[in-house]
Parts: sequence; C-alpha cells; structure tokens
Amino acid sequence: MSDVIRETLISELTTTVPEAVTQFADSIANGLDRQPLGVLFYGSVLRDVDPDGILDFYVITDRPESLGGSALARLANRLLPPNVYYMEHKVEGGTTLRAKVAFLSLQQFLKRSTLFTLDTTIWARFCQPVRMVWVRNEGGADSLLQAISQCVITASCWAALLGPEEGEAAQYWHNLFAHTYAAELRVEKKGRSYNLLAGKEERYEAVLKAAWRRASLSYRSEGGLLYPQLTASARDKAARNWDKVNAFGKPLNVARLIKAAFTFRDGVAYLLWKIQRHTGKTIYVSAFEKEHPLLTLPLFLWRARHVRSRKAKN
Repeated sequence: MSDVIRETLISELTTTVPEAVTQFADSIANGLDRQPLGVLFYGSVLRDVDPDGILDFYVITDRPESLGGSALARLANRLLPPNVYYMEHKVEGGTTLRAKVAFLSLQQFLKRSTLFTLDTTIWARFCQPVRMVWVRNEGGADSLLQAISQCVITASCWAALLGPEEGEAAQYWHNLFAHTYAAELRVEKKGRSYNLLAGKEERYEAVLKAAWRRASLSYRSEGGLLYPQLTASARDKAARNWDKVNAFGKPLNVARLIKAAFTFRDGVAYLLWKIQRHTGKTIYVSAFEKEHPLLTLPLFLWRARHVRSRKAKN
C-alpha cells in the first residue's frame, strides 16, 4: 500500500467523532451475538454534522449476518447484500440519534472493492473519507484499512479509465462520481460531486496519484494537469466493461429496493420519523401495522398523503 494512501486513511479512520456517535456504534457492536470486525461511519452526516439527520453505519462482520435470527434475512444477506436496518439510540439529555445500519461480511466487502466487480456501491462510497467508530482488535483494524485502501485504488483506476485524456485531478473524480450515480440509479442534485470534494481537493488529488502509482498506471503531471498514460484500446476496453457495470447496476439496485421491503427492519418507524420531520405532523400506527407493513401499506400511504395534503392547504 502506498504510504500516502495508508497515512491518509489512518488519519481519516481515527479522526474523532461526537461521543454520541461512538456510543451508538458501541451499542450496535455489543448488541450482536458475535462482535463484528468493526463499524464504519460514512455519508452525508459525517460530512455535514446534523444531529437530526440519518447516520450511515456499515457493520463489517466475519461472515454474513442479519438481525433477529430470521432465516429469510440471513439468506437475503448472502444472496443480495447488504441487509439494511433502521435503528435509534437515545443519548444523555434525551436526544435520539437515528441511523441506517448495513451489515456486510469482510469477504463480501472485499469482493465488491476490486476493479472486476460489477457492483459499484462499496468502492464508490469508501473511496471517500470514512471513520472507524468501533473496532474489535488490531487485526480487525488492519483488515478494514486494507479493504478501504482497495476501494481507493479501484475508484482511482476507474477515474483514469473513464476520465478525460488530460485534466485536473478534480475533473477525474467529478466524472467518476457522475458515472457511479448513473449506474446506481441515484437521483443526486447537479454538482453533487463538487460538495463531496469541497475543501478536500488536495486529499483527492494526493490519493489519486498514489493509487495510480500503486496500480502501476503511469502518468505525467504538467501545469496542474494530469496525463494518464493509457492506450486507446485500454480506454475502449474500459468503456465496454463500464457498459456491463451500468447494465448490471440498475437492476441490482431495483432488486435491493424490493428486498428492503421484506428485510428493512423498523422501516415503518423510519417512515414515521421522515413524515414528522418534513410535515411537522405525527402519524400513529397500531402494533398490527408495525408487524405487517406490507399488508397495511395502502392504508399507511393514504394517511401519509392525507397529512401532506393538509399541510399544503395550511
């Protein structure tokens, strides 16, 4: 691993986060039957601290895991990982933190962090700054560091293969994220990648160059521009391979949405919170509705729409 990548990632992974976030991660890790390797904190709330936002955690385990012991959930996490859950955690003072918590085994993570995977969801996220908010031991920390470094290298190589023949480092990243958003059916505001890089341009340039060296991808730098030394055939091959990624990514994410309808634990609680946050109105549901969300979904949607309609009239 390049020293630049290693030093950058260690600094990011070990940067302190609010104590409440650490407590939340600790409650997740120690609430499982088997302690995971580690808990990673990433996403929009990491970049822009918002105590009322939804935190994003990835729980990295030794083997595919699920909550609740459901055979269906365990099977789902083996066939179409990760399983995602909604969780809440009360901290001192009565504040409630909320999070989406994804479970993924280290092997599943590594499989999706290479240049040969058709699934962009792991390397595209973890090439960005992330925090390790809980770790089992030194061995677990080393494994996660290696896995995340692979994400940086994969993302950087794709940035060169899909990017311009010459350009500033930021151009390669902007172009890359535009490609991954499209492949994942993610609806992002125009210029979203500029927010990701804002204030971290030097970081992204440093890891891009280091990753290219690590991958033995030659380049030259002149006047602030980078020139990856790639042949036309290499770019053509990459374009064809990305077509496969693009074709695979859309149905994959649709399948994950369908799976989430059956495995996203406490999804009703998540939706109730979202409605209250955006409308200021509270919807009360019965225990039966919480236990059978799919069966009672039409009634729930009608009530949610009624709440939004009343807000609009007011």
